[in-house]
Amino acid sequence: MSKEVKTIGVLTSGGDAPGMNAAIRAVVRTGIKKGLSVKGIYRGYAGLLQEEISDMDVHSVSDIIQRGGTILYTARCEEFKKPEYQQKAADICRKHGIDGLVVIGGDGSFTGACKLANLGINTIGLPGTIDLDIACTDYTIGFDTAVNTAMQAIDKVRDTSTSHERCSIIEVMGRHAGYIALWCGIANGAEDILLPERYDGDEQALINRIIENRKNGMKHHIIINAEGVGHSTSMAKRIEAATGVETRATVLGHMQRGGSPTAIDRMYASIMGARAVDLLIEGASNRVVGMKGGKLVDYDINEALAMKKDIDEYEFNVSKWLAR
Repeated sequence: MSKEVKTIGVLTSGGDAPGMNAAIRAVVRTGIKKGLSVKGIYRGYAGLLQEEISDMDVHSVSDIIQRGGTILYTARCEEFKKPEYQQKAADICRKHGIDGLVVIGGDGSFTGACKLANLGINTIGLPGTIDLDIACTDYTIGFDTAVNTAMQAIDKVRDTSTSHERCSIIEVMGRHAGYIALWCGIANGAEDILLPERYDGDEQALINRIIENRKNGMKHHIIINAEGVGHSTSMAKRIEAATGVETRATVLGHMQRGGSPTAIDRMYASIMGARAVDLLIEGASNRVVGMKGGKLVDYDINEALAMKKDIDEYEFNVSKWLAR
């Protein structure tokens, strides 16, 4: 059984995601409600190593649930991969009386949390990433907002693409995962969806479909391209040269990380943040909170990191059936 936790810290690490502030708010207010002291650690593991640590109270997290990004800021920290810096971070936690830590981030952030757990700092991870690429959970903080932001942007591109009778390649984020692309492809009624998990590189097949659809009277063609496939601009040039159809590439980029979080991201981030505090109070460590079948679950971080995730085959098939 891990030692009793009296003071907890909370940090955000890696890429920001809408809903992180809701999770921070839940950690702070739940912790204080249950008699704990709570400290905010700024700029992730990099800030921890620099001792950018402040006491937080209920007012520290007022009026933030609707805000995108993270009030604690975030950063990537290559140094933290080295054992000497992991030990330094654990020592800094003890110096500031932090015996429990909530880490909000992706798989790289969880790797760091696992290292701190091994050094005696009770740690709980919350999956904060727009990519939906953490295998142990059906939901990650920020995905719902990001996919809605992308969907709305693609609707707008479709309007102008139709007006000009173009082919449009719209690149969405997701790193090496195609979940945003798949969801947008279905939700936006795209003619083609390119996923890193499924795309075979057969550009000629794309070209043939565009030509055939144009012969059948279609005035536009929407291709949703995942970041993990990429190269949208050069692809657009090749498709235009091969088809004679004006083809434009639009890379949505980091706009997908920003914006006010949806109700789903606010709700789930809040209950996951509260659950992280409860786990620390119960003496748990080296756990990651997730959602499975609409229910809160938690896993050993090492077990969670070893899990594999793939695109749902039925959802992928549906995307093809619904395309023209």
